[in-house]
Amino acid sequence: MLPLLDLHGVRRLDFHTSLMEELRDKLIAHINELGQKDPRERDKKLKELLIKSFPVVRVKALRPVVMAILRNTPHIDDKYLRILVRDRELYADTDTEVKRQIWRDNQSLFGDEVSPLLSQYIREKEHILFDHTNLNNLFFHPSPKVRRQGEVVQKLANMIGRSVKLYDMVLQFLRTLFLRTRNVHYCTLRAELLMALHELDVQEIISVDPCHKFTWCLDACIREKNVDIKRSRELQGFLDNIKRGQEQVLGDLSMTLCDPYAINFLATSAIKILQHLINNEGLPRENTILILLLRMLALGLSAWVMIDSQDFKEPKLDSQVVTKFLPALMSLMVDDQCRSLHSKLPPDERESALTTIEHSGPAPDAVEAYIQESSVASILAMYYTLNTARQKDRVGVLRVLAILSSCKDDRSYEDPFLHSLIALLIPMAEEFTTEDFCTTLFDEFLFAGLTRDNVTRHMIKLLWYVHNKLPPGRLATLMKAMQPTTGHNEAVHKLYETLQERTAQECPPEQAEVDFDSPLKSVPTPGPHYMQ
Repeated sequence: MLPLLDLHGVRRLDFHTSLMEELRDKLIAHINELGQKDPRERDKKLKELLIKSFPVVRVKALRPVVMAILRNTPHIDDKYLRILVRDRELYADTDTEVKRQIWRDNQSLFGDEVSPLLSQYIREKEHILFDHTNLNNLFFHPSPKVRRQGEVVQKLANMIGRSVKLYDMVLQFLRTLFLRTRNVHYCTLRAELLMALHELDVQEIISVDPCHKFTWCLDACIREKNVDIKRSRELQGFLDNIKRGQEQVLGDLSMTLCDPYAINFLATSAIKILQHLINNEGLPRENTILILLLRMLALGLSAWVMIDSQDFKEPKLDSQVVTKFLPALMSLMVDDQCRSLHSKLPPDERESALTTIEHSGPAPDAVEAYIQESSVASILAMYYTLNTARQKDRVGVLRVLAILSSCKDDRSYEDPFLHSLIALLIPMAEEFTTEDFCTTLFDEFLFAGLTRDNVTRHMIKLLWYVHNKLPPGRLATLMKAMQPTTGHNEAVHKLYETLQERTAQECPPEQAEVDFDSPLKSVPTPGPHYMQ
């Protein structure tokens, strides 16, 4: 055989390498088959194979055989794991199934593997929120099922596998990072990871996570954009049945409810119920689903304080938010309906004047007073603003924007809200030609938050689309006010420079000033040459 190959010009090295690769692949296939057999028979044979083959693990051509044996061994001896950890090249070639056994007893190494994924997840969320070219794929558009198919969530689920210990480590990383940064996207990841494991039916984990059924039920509500009587009773049952000694579960439940997608669902549903109560002349305090939504909203908004203080008590919902603030907010909604109805009637000067006086004045004092004191009231006022902007109700938007800077803990300057608001204001571009609209939006609301890096980025996105509608003086003032400082990051500086170029290209050049004292003014203007 070999002389025949020599005649064909096949080198001996190539022949032996090819033979070795063929044998190696067959051996790996046999090892994988062995891995599916009865545990007693499998474990004994794999252990014998590992003892014989591990000495050649540093031979690159034979390493896949050793790795296949390790991958199919459920419990690997520590002496092998220590060698894999010490050698960077071996560790890089190790399969995830084997690495899980290493990570279980090496939290810092697992943290090093997880950390880049968590950073990538935050970058992806912030890119959606700040991307000035994005007007269609908005933050709240993807369904829960689509979101948890994301690369980071799937990679984390794969790294965890069926290990409760690794899952607990990831949750601890998320809690720690949430505490350190107050970044609510870590809360989103906590919920998405649990639901990804639910879809993979990892019973070892979902059966021991006390938040599983609550998160599953909430996820179904968010997916269907509705909370019916049955689901509301399930959710309320979870909150009411937390036993003494298990209060720490409230910390994880509050993180699940602090997820911006959960906040968005709860607040949007509450506004829909208020609209329904107006149409049916009902009272907020009589609607049990509304009270539950507000209770969950209060729990979600207190997540950071609860976990930071380790005081796991459900925050008491201020009864006056229900009995005084909500009726005041509903009066604003009634005013919006009255103005909308009046606009469809034949013109009548007297009726127009009455409508303006009675339904277009400043927001009730109770609305402003409660958004200063209550996070729940602040969120509801913010979502009412989004609702009026969606209707392109100019007066409704201006009435509430005038007081929105008063929200407790500056909640109205959080990214998910500003992202949604800016996306709804861009189609109202024509309104930016009027001084009162600009004064309320910029001077009374956005300027109050300009010390925050993120507000500048959202304003740049807004001006990217509406700058050509703004009066030149107003545009110049805004550009000057938004000018980044050394405190802003590089992305803000670059975006601001791009906006400057865009406005310079699209704004008409200013006419040169005429000097009326010029000696040429006494010279008669010559007529056209064809008239001579």
